[in-house]
Amino acid sequence: MLTVYSVQSVDMTRKKTVTLITLGCSKNLVDSEKLMYRFNRLGYQVLHDAEPPKGSIVIINTCGFIGDAKEESIQTILSFSEARKSGYLQKLYVMGCLSERYTEELRDEIPEVDHYYGKFNYNEILDDLGEIWRSDYGPERLLTTPSHYAYLKISEGCSRTCSYCAIPIITGKHRSVPMEQLLEEVRYLVGQGVHEFQMIAQDLSYYGRDLYGEMRLAQLTEAIAQIPGVEWLRLHYTYPYEFPMDVLSVMRRYDNVCAYLDMALQHISDPMLIKMRRKINKADTLRLLSSIREAVPGIHLRTTLMVGHPGETEADFEELMEFTRMARFERMGAFTYSEEEGTYAARTYADDVPDDVKKDRLDRLMLLQQDISEEINTAKVGSTLRVIIDREEEDYFVGRTEYDSPEVDPEVFVEKNALLKPGHFYAVEITAAGPYDLFGRLASKDTI
Repeated sequence: MLTVYSVQSVDMTRKKTVTLITLGCSKNLVDSEKLMYRFNRLGYQVLHDAEPPKGSIVIINTCGFIGDAKEESIQTILSFSEARKSGYLQKLYVMGCLSERYTEELRDEIPEVDHYYGKFNYNEILDDLGEIWRSDYGPERLLTTPSHYAYLKISEGCSRTCSYCAIPIITGKHRSVPMEQLLEEVRYLVGQGVHEFQMIAQDLSYYGRDLYGEMRLAQLTEAIAQIPGVEWLRLHYTYPYEFPMDVLSVMRRYDNVCAYLDMALQHISDPMLIKMRRKINKADTLRLLSSIREAVPGIHLRTTLMVGHPGETEADFEELMEFTRMARFERMGAFTYSEEEGTYAARTYADDVPDDVKKDRLDRLMLLQQDISEEINTAKVGSTLRVIIDREEEDYFVGRTEYDSPEVDPEVFVEKNALLKPGHFYAVEITAAGPYDLFGRLASKDTI
């Protein structure tokens, strides 16, 4: 959805209008929001994800994680490079993960781009436009999300050595954002009307080790939970090896820390976990999951699984299927292995699982999960849940429970028997369920 931010009149010339296109993950989105704020303060009209662009300057924030994401980024750059070549655009800039990794190759292949920036030096765009901005940037951002929720990026990079992953190559080792800086950002966003936070990082579990000599995810979570105005705090992208168990006691003690945990497990077969260099085995994974569910009754677990990693046999895959049946994850995504140059897997293994086998395994796994999801959702019928409303559609108000993160998890479609306000919480009785969505009606007209 196109969002326009402006501090100038509607007849502003195209020269002072910037269109910023964000591709990839929510971590990229945070970078875009910070850059948009800086442009806005300098008097530019800023548009997010506007196609065709409305101004003379376009900035593309790219993703370079896997093959499909890289292809999307390249195609987006090519589409705008035509506009630059024709003179419709005065400036075309590219930033983010793809240009961090492939700067020289992109310069050679797509010279129409005025400048390529990496993931961490995008503020130089302002310098190249002749603008002056102070170096001590604060927490300010222009939100592209609905005004009641925001993403909070607590670190950059990753110090794990998973065989298939290019993130450490692109972003370097894990670097935590100081806790005081994050708390300042949360207070700022609460002051802007945000009361739901998605805490994100490539690896939440590692938070603090580089700065404080120990993992401090629990301390950070508790400090944020104590800030007045934080209604929901949700944790994304933890790592199973050396998982910080103390965060579970924080989750149990604070009602505003959602009973939700996103932990990518990737596989369960011991031979595959070894090949993937995950540093955890099947037995320890099962013990971890059992401990988490025991520590936080009712917790909803989201995981990501991979099929088709080099060396995956049919027996390995069937073990993954059986694990999925047994674990009954409330939320699960899956993807096929994509060979990424420079990774341990690309250097060490042949990509020996045929594409059609990868796709078949992915389809079978997701069909199994669809049935599990429907059973879990159906069990909620008749219950009354706290729901935050995100938007109004023609036939329903659409919201989420504490167990549902924006964009990736099920939504709750609420009957229009009362006027509900986006960003407010309501008690909703669940009346029906599908594999990926819930349906309900207002149980009380009061906000909760």
